[in-house]
Amino acid sequence: MRAQGLTYEQHEIGATYETMGRTVTEADICAFVNLCGFNEPLFYDMEYVATASVFTGKPAPGAFTFSLSEGLVMQTGLIHGTGMSYLGSEIRIVAPVLVGDTLHVRVVITDKRETKKADRGIVTYRHEVLNQRGELVLEATIKRMIKRAATAA
Repeated sequence: MRAQGLTYEQHEIGATYETMGRTVTEADICAFVNLCGFNEPLFYDMEYVATASVFTGKPAPGAFTFSLSEGLVMQTGLIHGTGMSYLGSEIRIVAPVLVGDTLHVRVVITDKRETKKADRGIVTYRHEVLNQRGELVLEATIKRMIKRAATAA
């Protein structure tokens, strides 16, 4: 983990970073479902999952997968102390995540642009969330406002 995040200037288009892995547990999904109010039988009724769904195990909500992936990215330290704002994203859920899956994120810097304010810039990232088999389960294009390096006065 980096102790200090990358400044706007340090972000290089095409640079790729990998997060550590994280195995999804039933407790993780239960906590998320209860915290966020995802009160849907698909997420808490295993009899329903076994008889009325297409899943072979307990699935996680797509919002959970995105949230977990964001946490993994934060743990890299890439934007620690330099990330100023999450400006939005386009997210595509590609495949289900089930209890027992281990996820990691490949982060690619795809674009950056200056702003009118000298202390910040906008960086665009592509996040590829992969399971333990290397299968893509979620992809997202994310824009963040990132601090620029301090300039001498």
